[in-house]
Amino acid sequence: MVDWDIRKLQILRALREQGTVTATAEALRMTPSAVSQQLTNLAKQLGVPLLEAQGRRVRLTDAARLVLRHAEAVFEQLERADAELAAYVHGEVGEVRVGAFSTAVPALVVPAVRALRVTHPGVTVRVREAEAGEAYELLASGEVDLALSLAAQAPAVGDARFTRAPLLADPLDVALPPGHELAAVEGLRLADLAGEDWVFGGSGPWSDITRGACEAAGFSPRQGHSAAGWTAILAMVEAGMGVALVPRLAAVGREGVVMRELGADRPVRHVVAAVRKGAEDAPVVDVVLGELRRLADASSARSAVHVSVPRIS
Repeated sequence: MVDWDIRKLQILRALREQGTVTATAEALRMTPSAVSQQLTNLAKQLGVPLLEAQGRRVRLTDAARLVLRHAEAVFEQLERADAELAAYVHGEVGEVRVGAFSTAVPALVVPAVRALRVTHPGVTVRVREAEAGEAYELLASGEVDLALSLAAQAPAVGDARFTRAPLLADPLDVALPPGHELAAVEGLRLADLAGEDWVFGGSGPWSDITRGACEAAGFSPRQGHSAAGWTAILAMVEAGMGVALVPRLAAVGREGVVMRELGADRPVRHVVAAVRKGAEDAPVVDVVLGELRRLADASSARSAVHVSVPRIS
């Protein structure tokens, strides 16, 4: 098989366009002898004559024109590759796989995908719902490129495998049944709900968050019912079976219950983003993370919670 040399083919094409070896040398910033040497070597590699004398000038042989006819397709494809590579370097094309916990998917990740379809149509986001433990396993194994989790569930800040940064402080509001006697109370505090039945999971992170928040407010929550999904929890609250702490991200668009912001003892959960150590400078990952930051900032502004959101570094 012939060992094709792209640079020599480009010189041959330039000769066709410029007409003379001298003009070709000037256009390519080479010496005429270097141009002639390169074309002589190309003819030897291909095993066919590429130039023939025409008076004091040279002209391309039929074999040279045949070679260039096929080479043009190669040049065209290389141009496409150059353009696509440049777009990749600037974060305009590429794929980012995101692992995120359940409430972050509809509240942050899906809106980010929608926005990126407009601002960066060449960027593809693949989403995988995964709670924190699984998300970090997927991140470590290379199955996802970006993980969203709760800070309380994330690996230690010093974990050498990951670079992580704060993304959002998500306030926890209380969900009350319609008509509940405390639904209209001004300055509602978590401690005011010490005598209520509570709906939360029997174990896991949300159970820990609910118990921890109530205990910080001075009481141990009485668990009336156990559920892990927000649909089930809010359905029970709507039916008057108890009250529940609900992160604001999870409560977006919920109807049938009364959502009340708590006062001074309002608990907050912290959402963090993480990438594998060394991958933080990938342009396309930075584009997706930037859109998530923008949405997190907007959510924080709506919640009147000031959060510093530094870049991953």
